Amino acid sequence: MHLIIDGYNLLHVGRSLIQLNPIQLQWERDRLIDQLSDYEKVKQWEITVVFDGWQGGWHTEKKERKKGVEIIFSRVGEKADEVIKRLARERGSGALVVTSDRDISKYAERMAVAVIPSDQFKEKMESASFKTRVGFEKEEEEEGGGLKRKGPSRRLSKKDKRKLAALKKL
Repeated sequence: MHLIIDGYNLLHVGRSLIQLNPIQLQWERDRLIDQLSDYEKVKQWEITVVFDGWQGGWHTEKKERKKGVEIIFSRVGEKADEVIKRLARERGSGALVVTSDRDISKYAERMAVAVIPSDQFKEKMESASFKTRVGFEKEEEEEGGGLKRKGPSRRLSKKDKRKLAALKKL
């Protein structure tokens, strides 16, 4: 499994979008990378985080690896959305995109890539981090409330099936 994460989208989950100075923004990015690194150690999945660099970045796409997490800053003039779409297209169904951006979600779903909203992923990430700190593993309850569905009108759509399967893996 390869997680492709919309960095700033995940970074701003659950908080008002206040203007951060460059030092505060770097501190927040580093904190997010630390959390993702802990998550990567638990799940053993490849993680790529994409941040916008289109307004004040480099002339070429900048890639680096920090604490086991691949970090990509888009080049000047290119938004992170385009990089995420390209990665989703290249990785195909072996990827999972974490974003709450509707445009990216629709594109990824057309590519048969599962999409998880940033707020749901953040909860899963924090839960996994808590479990490792406390030192216990508890099997999560099956999602869907145990309802048995029959017939085509009650079947989940392919999109919903991909999302549910991805959520169970998280």
